[in-house]
Amino acid sequence: MGGVVSLVRTKNPEDIRSSISEALTLIGFKLDNAVKSVVIKPNLCYYWDSSTGNTTDPRIVAAVIDLVREGHANVEIKVAEADASAMKTKHVFSVLGYEKLAKDKDVELVNLSIDVLEERTVKVGRREIQFKIPQLLVKSDLFVSVPKLKVMRATKITCAMKNIFGCIGAPRKIVYHPFLNEAIVGINKILHPHLTIVDGIIALGRYPLRLDLIMAATDPFSADWVACQTMGYNPARVEFLKIAIKEKVGSSKGITTKGESPAEFKKIFPRPGLTSSNQMWSLQSWLLKAYRKMSGDIIPPGLEEA
Repeated sequence: MGGVVSLVRTKNPEDIRSSISEALTLIGFKLDNAVKSVVIKPNLCYYWDSSTGNTTDPRIVAAVIDLVREGHANVEIKVAEADASAMKTKHVFSVLGYEKLAKDKDVELVNLSIDVLEERTVKVGRREIQFKIPQLLVKSDLFVSVPKLKVMRATKITCAMKNIFGCIGAPRKIVYHPFLNEAIVGINKILHPHLTIVDGIIALGRYPLRLDLIMAATDPFSADWVACQTMGYNPARVEFLKIAIKEKVGSSKGITTKGESPAEFKKIFPRPGLTSSNQMWSLQSWLLKAYRKMSGDIIPPGLEEA
């Protein structure tokens, strides 16, 4: 059965912590006193600032750290991300303000790609998929996923389950793109965050938009199901969610929401139209490829495929 997903509005930066606290209360989440180690996984897919709607706002992660430490002062907290085909974690931590966050909050930054990695194989449909699994995520007492609310051309939406795809230790995740939907489901068969807190302060649709939304859930599938509704997509038509149901990774039955209504955000979310999305994609792809040729810099793996 599906889980409970909360939706809370936050009005200003000072409200972020209280908004997350409210979202956790609505889903009935309480931190176990036995928790000694915590790992927080934001979505830092590339060197874009959170104001673009592409990456997790460090203020969200800072608020999570503060909430974890309420009554748990001695807990060990790590903020983790893995290298990607066109992103180096050591650089993205610096560029996006996470080094400052780590210093201010006295937490450790971890590159999952250089963690102890375990080879795991799972079957999704008839396909066997191999992954390199960072052991930090398996052994931590509390694994918190903090994805961004946004669209993605290849999968329609990218949120909770896709953020777990970003945990794969192997940097060249582009190898999974020919069967991306199956790979997203496969990695979610292995890694199970205890808590998902969605950053929808600035979401990304056809363009970035301030939604001032915080979502919380203990089930990533349920979080994505509701995320689809907030962005105006029919979740039953999102391929990786359909596969997840078949593979018993999630269930649409019994999913409930508390707090704000997803329909209120759907009214204003700038969902890309097929024509406008393809035209914009072609233009952005051309411009960035031209930039790469002139500068020698790298571009995101999704654009390398175009």
